[in-house]
Amino acid sequence: MESSEQCPPDSAQQEVNPVFLQQLRELDIPEEAARQALLHTRNVSAEEAAMYYFNKLENEEEGDEDVMFKMVFVVNMELSMGVGKVAAQVGHAAVALYQAMQEKNTWREMAWKWDHAGAKKIVLQGTNMAHLLELQALAMSLSLPTKLIQDAGLTQVEPGSSTVLAIMGDEEMVNNVTGSLKLL
Repeated sequence: MESSEQCPPDSAQQEVNPVFLQQLRELDIPEEAARQALLHTRNVSAEEAAMYYFNKLENEEEGDEDVMFKMVFVVNMELSMGVGKVAAQVGHAAVALYQAMQEKNTWREMAWKWDHAGAKKIVLQGTNMAHLLELQALAMSLSLPTKLIQDAGLTQVEPGSSTVLAIMGDEEMVNNVTGSLKLL
């Protein structure tokens, strides 16, 4: 996974599609803002960049800059995983959730904001697989991105075991799902 494909580049040296840039300028979007919008949306289209720009503008007007995001990992404590195994499973969960978040505009923007605000990550204790599924259902009902990791079973746990649930979102909303859990 190349980092340049996973998060918007900060460098002004990155190339933008000149046709898309011109289309955005025709919408009276300032040139630097148009360039940033194209970079954040990976030069997909002028329309996507315009939507990004106007959504960002709208969010800034609503005071959205105060929203903090975090990613939490709920580890299935019923499984007898060693420290290294837990670390590997949390790593799988982080990468899988971050990749999944690149597929949807609103989630991609959330991931970008999270990343640029320090990429807060918390590891918590879950009781068992049923508990992880219950938390995932609650998170999904709140439209929070989630990823449940199931192990291949090559080392310490049975194949298909649910090892870690990753959840991402606004801190307050994530706390509504996992706020009562203990740190690992």
